[in-house]
Formats: sequence, C-alpha cells, structure tokens
Amino acid sequence: MNFVLGLLVFLVGLAMGVGGVWLLALEGSAYYLPAGLGLMVSGVLLMRRHRAGAWVYWIVLAATAVWSAWESGLDYWRWVPRLGLLLGLGIVVALLAPWLRNGPRLRSAWPLAGVFVIVFIAAFGLAFLPYGVTKGQVVPSASAGQSVISDDAMPGGFAQPATQAAAQDWAAYGGSNQATRYSPLSQITKDNVKQLRRAWTYRTGDLPEHRWGAETTPLKIGDSVYLCTPHNILISLDASTGKQRWRYDPKVPESAIPYTAACRGVSYYVTPPAQAATNTSEASTGPSAENTMLLATPVPAPGQEAQPASATSLAASGEACATRLVSGTLDGRIIEVDARTGLPCTGFGKGGQVDIKEGMGSTPAGYVSINSPPTIVRGVIVTGHQVLDGQRRDAPSGVIKGFDAVTGELRWAWDMTHPDWTGAPPAGETYTRGTPNMWTIASADEQLGYVYLPMGNSAGDYWSSSRTPAESQYATSLVALDVTTGKPVWNFQTTHIDVWDYDLGSQPALIDFPVNDSKVPAVLLPSKQGDVYILDRRTGEPLVGVEERAVPGGGVEPEKRSKTQPFSTYHTLARRDLSEADMWGMTPLDQLVCRIQFRSASYQGIYTPPTSDRHSIEYPGYNGGSDWGGVAIDPNRGVMIANYNDMPNYNRLVPREEADRNGWKPREELPHPDTGGAEGQGDPQAGTPYAIDVNAGWRLKFTKLLCKQPPYGGIRAVDLATGKTLWDRPFGSARGNGPFGIRSGLPIEIGTPNNGGSVVTAGGLIFIAAATDDLIRAIDIETGETVWQDALPAGGQANPMVYEIGGKQYLVIVAAGHHFMETPAGDYVIAYALPG
Repeated sequence: MNFVLGLLVFLVGLAMGVGGVWLLALEGSAYYLPAGLGLMVSGVLLMRRHRAGAWVYWIVLAATAVWSAWESGLDYWRWVPRLGLLLGLGIVVALLAPWLRNGPRLRSAWPLAGVFVIVFIAAFGLAFLPYGVTKGQVVPSASAGQSVISDDAMPGGFAQPATQAAAQDWAAYGGSNQATRYSPLSQITKDNVKQLRRAWTYRTGDLPEHRWGAETTPLKIGDSVYLCTPHNILISLDASTGKQRWRYDPKVPESAIPYTAACRGVSYYVTPPAQAATNTSEASTGPSAENTMLLATPVPAPGQEAQPASATSLAASGEACATRLVSGTLDGRIIEVDARTGLPCTGFGKGGQVDIKEGMGSTPAGYVSINSPPTIVRGVIVTGHQVLDGQRRDAPSGVIKGFDAVTGELRWAWDMTHPDWTGAPPAGETYTRGTPNMWTIASADEQLGYVYLPMGNSAGDYWSSSRTPAESQYATSLVALDVTTGKPVWNFQTTHIDVWDYDLGSQPALIDFPVNDSKVPAVLLPSKQGDVYILDRRTGEPLVGVEERAVPGGGVEPEKRSKTQPFSTYHTLARRDLSEADMWGMTPLDQLVCRIQFRSASYQGIYTPPTSDRHSIEYPGYNGGSDWGGVAIDPNRGVMIANYNDMPNYNRLVPREEADRNGWKPREELPHPDTGGAEGQGDPQAGTPYAIDVNAGWRLKFTKLLCKQPPYGGIRAVDLATGKTLWDRPFGSARGNGPFGIRSGLPIEIGTPNNGGSVVTAGGLIFIAAATDDLIRAIDIETGETVWQDALPAGGQANPMVYEIGGKQYLVIVAAGHHFMETPAGDYVIAYALPG
C-alpha cells in the first residue's frame, strides 16, 4: 500500500515538475517546479517506506498552503485546486505513516490525519456558503423610480396589445414592444411565493433528436396562451387549464433547421378596424383551406386528451383574422394564422405566408432562419433573420425587411450597401451578400415610428479586411429605422470593426431616463462585453458618457484594428482582466494545464485581436455579458435586473490549408449537415484566409471543466438613475455540472453559464430559470436572495412570462433544454400559481 501511495505521489510530482518547467519558460508561476520536485522526492521515499517521505510531503503541503494564501488571499474558489488534492493525499499519508520505517518516528500521525480530515470536511462545507455576493445601496421603494413611456399608441388612437399591453396579459416577447419584461401583477409576493405550485403542464410533442431547445417565451392575450416549438409548430392553449385549443404545423423541413437557432416566440397583431372588413374572404373554403383546416385541427400532444372541437367550431364570431399570430420560421418564412382558430390568413402574402429569402440569391438550407419574433410597428412587420455563422464570407444578405401586417406586401427592404434601393433588388441583382444581420429581437416606439435593431456582424466574424464601409458602419450597432421609409435614422456602434463575434444579442429596453430633473425618452442597450449604454432614442446620442479608450492592436490584420473602442461610463457587467492566478481546475494538475494555456496565448485584455500562430483569449467571450435573454426593468423602483455570463473564449484563426486538411467545410458541403457544435467550433469561414476554432467558455477537453475560476455567471440589480450596483451575486448552482460532464447534484451556488432572461413583477419578485442547474427561481428584488425554486424536468433556457386570468396570477416557463448549454432536452410548458 505504501508503494502504491508513493507511486501516486511521485506521478503527481512528476506532472507538476514537468509542467512547472514549461510554465517557468513562459514566465509563469515558480511554485509548480519546486513543489513537483518535492513530491517526487516524497514519492520515492514513500515507495521505499522511509518516514522522511511523509515529512517531505507535509512540508510541501505546508508550503502550498502558504503560497495559496499569498496568491489567493481569502478567495475560496482559488484554494480548491491548489490544496484539495494535496490535502486529500495528505490524509492517506498520515494514516499510513506509522507503517513506515527508518527515520524519525511518527507516533502522532493518526491525530494529524484526523486534523486533516476535519480541515477537508470543513473546506468542503465552506463550498455551500455564498461567495462573490455584493450588497450595495438600498433598493429604491416601489414609488421612487421612473416609468417607461405609458402612452405609446399608434397615431390615430388605435393601440396594439404589444404597444399598450393589458396588465393581465403578456403581449410581446419582452412583455411589450418596450421590452421591459415587467408585469404589474402583485398577487405573488415574497411572503406567499413558497406556496407556488404547478398549476398545469403541457407537452408539445416536438422534441428534435439533434439541436434541441426552443428558447420560447409564450404570449398571453385574453384567455389564450400562444407559443411555438422547435419546428415552428404554432400552438394555442387555454390560459387557465393549459388544454390545447389548436395546433398549426408550417412543415419546416428538418434540413432547414440550423444548429445555432431556435424559435424564441411569436407576435400578435389586431387588424385595425378600417382594414377588418377586407378580411372576410380569409380562411375560406377550397382545397388549400381544407388542407390548412386539417393542420389546424387540435392534435393531442403527449399527456393531453383529444379535443372534440373542430377547427371550424373553434372560430369565434366576427371577421376572419381579426386577430393574428405572426411567426417567423427557421426556413425563412413569415406565417400568419387566425389567433382564434389557427387557420392561415390566406389574404396575407401567398396563402398566408411570405418568403423573406426572395431577392437573396443562393440560400442553402439552414442559412436563413427567423429565430426571433418579428416586431410590428405602425402596421409593418419588421423582421431580421439569422444567417448561419462562420460558414462563408458570401453568405446570404442580412437585409432587413418590412411587410404590410395585413396583406404581406413588401413595404421596404433595407440593404445597407444599397441605400437607394427601396424594395426588391433590380432585375438580375441580389441583396448584398455577407452583410450584418439582426438575429435577435427588436424593440419599437410606436409614437416615433422607430424600430430599434440590435445588429450582428458581417459574415466571417473573425476576418474584417473584405468588409465594405457600410458594413463597418452598421455592424455591431443599434440602428434606429423609420418604419414608414425603411431608412436608418441613427446608429450607435458598440464595437468598431468587430472580429470577436460581439453581436448585439440583447433586445434593447425603452425607458424614461432622468436628465436634469426631466425625463428623456431613452433606449437602454446591454452588450456582450457587459457595457450598458443609455441613448436618447430620438437621436441616438448618449445620455451618459461613452469614452473611446485605447485597446490592443496586432493580430493578423493590424492595419484594420481600431485603436480605440467605446466604453460606457454608466455601467458595465464586465469584470477586471484575467490573470494567471484566475486559472482553475479540480486539482493542481488541470489548473497547471490552464496556466500553461494562459501563458502560451495572446492576451492583452479586452479586445485582444485573434491570431493564427497561437491561441488568443477573448474575455468576455461571445456568450459573455448580456445576450438574447436581455434585461428586465422595474419601472416603479427604477431598477434594472441583469443576469450575465462571465466566461472567456480560447480562440485560434486556422490557416486555410490547415482547415482544408481538417475537413472544415461549409454546412451544405458536409456529409452530415444536421449536426454541429458551438458557434466557431471549427467554422470554415470560406472566402477568407482563415477558419476559426473557438473553445467557447474555454474548457479542458479531458475534464470538461472551465479554465477560469468561478463564478461563470451572475445576476445583478442596478439603480437606473445612477448606474450603481444595488446587489450582485453568482447565479446558478453546480447541481447540473461536474467534472467529466457528470452532473454533481450539489446545491453549491458556483455561478453557472446562463442563457435566457428574467421577468420582474410589482410583487417585488424576479422570476428566472436560464442557468444550467435546471431550476426556476423567485428572487427577492430588494435583497437578491432566492425565496423559492423548483426543479424543471428539462433545461430552462428561455425567458419566463407572467399573466393573470380568472383572478389568478400565473408564472409560465418553457423547459426544452439547450444543446449548446448541454442541459436536458424536453418539450414542457409549465405554469405555476398559488393554490386555491
């Protein structure tokens, strides 16, 4: 037994010694080499059953504790890899020490083992305490804050539900087109939330084998809940019971679903009274209508009883398509169906649909997908779309289109490199290929007639030399578009010449912002870098300072790198720059590997350019800061709630010849195009000199643990008026994570990656899932403490919503999992309510 222990200690020391030499050569920490040599000596002596082996081991352990205190201070998570393994081995050394011979006697070794055991247990117990919690100022009272614009009716007095949502409804993806994700309902409070129970569960029956996840936030208008599934199947449910009313399948082919997109929701539109009379012929009889009736007939999903009513009997009295569901599909169509019956609005486009790919030229399957609900402003459906990332420089255009919400007529198309074009491209031409697209959710100001587009990057995210001036102007920008003309009014850029995939993923929120004792109509814009910008939504001018600060240069295109980047002085979710001491693991060995990778990479802080001769570190990574879940605003308290990611990426530009040898080809050229990993994980970027290989989150392939120390995600409350942090805490437990991909089940608030946002209510609660631990939580907005939680049957990577019907308040979350986040797949729609 002593020989086995000695051999193990020797091998650990050998690995640390060899790695320590490597790290020293990279000008890294000097600890590992002497520690490794000490363990090797200890191991040899232990194999020879010499008592000096134990003494040498304990000296190394004591020296490691001193070094850990010097390098880590009181940061608990830093101590875990530095001392955990060595302390565990120290227990075994102490237990076996009395059987060693030669050298000083060790009669007190067993009590020492007991001390080590106590320390080990205490250290493990400390993991369950909260770390990284910030408690700042007092959260303002519910009467102290500002409000969003309260009267945003369309000129002429007719207001859409998404513009002026009823208090009991959830009429748009962000609650309304202002995207505050706020509900004025207050029945559920921190005093009674522990009584929250599942009121009903619905299963959609749509569970793809690959690329699972829906990211769906349902709508609730009147007595109906509306949602979409991964294959864009539209479903209407009874808001009280969750029983299915109708179901419409647009027949999206499997080949059209990209591995980086999901259906996030649908839009709702009420036909204005002046136009309602033109709809009497919609949903009429005939062969095509008969087919759509079959599609819209209620189809029982798993766990649901068959509904006796036909599609015809479900249609209420009144004009056909007086109320409409508008849905973008993953194969690039906009579908309109009657919100009451699920029958297509045949007067819209061609038989109830329009194809946004018209005028784009070649669009291979999966390249053009509408994964976010369109925004409807002044009767115009404004839609962007996702263009499949990383495939080719000449990918389909990112053109933004506006369609008449009733007829489907193309009102305008904005191709940024052809500002003179107003609609379809001239004969023989296409919309400009490779231009930035808008894959996320837009917000809208009905009074101004502006839609606010968070734009992504040009195709070929990590190579910029072939971009046009117009692309460089509008990429990674918030663009205010006038929906009456389809022309940009202003744009504000958050990253100059973006080669980091820092697309604007968050839907901007519209608020009134206090300036000199008055309130200015503003737009609050979060970014992936973590900066939060406050802009005048009429002009795009910053209402709080934005500084152009010097950033690193170099990389493969040094002449293209901007010398400065814009930084917000209002607020940032970003942390300080990384250091070698931030590297992590479960043991000193995997931490040592991460240290070597850190020292080997190019890293000069945020905006370090990508390189080809070695890896570069991008921090925050492309899933850092605020992404498509957005932020929530409590307009009465004047508080912003932002959940965020805090992870780096480990990137390398791969020369074209090497990429070709690796077999990295555009999706349509692959033998199995239906599978794929994270964005940038071996993306070919055809048409540029380099492919891109991104280690998203920067994890070790063997242990599957992230290289940066926790936390990896957090949630924060910010005073809207001042931009000051009110409280901040890690968000997400280790319940669903662990080494080698094994779910630990431990309720340790380590702060996990999270995708999906929150909703805040007048009851003083924040409801959010999003994290990788498959929990939905209620958080007290005043303290940041979790006051209720429930385990979901699948990952909750979606924004929840809140509504009221029959005097009862409901919380609804879609639990469908997420393949990129590696959370369990599912097809659940779950509603919670108080009993009685």
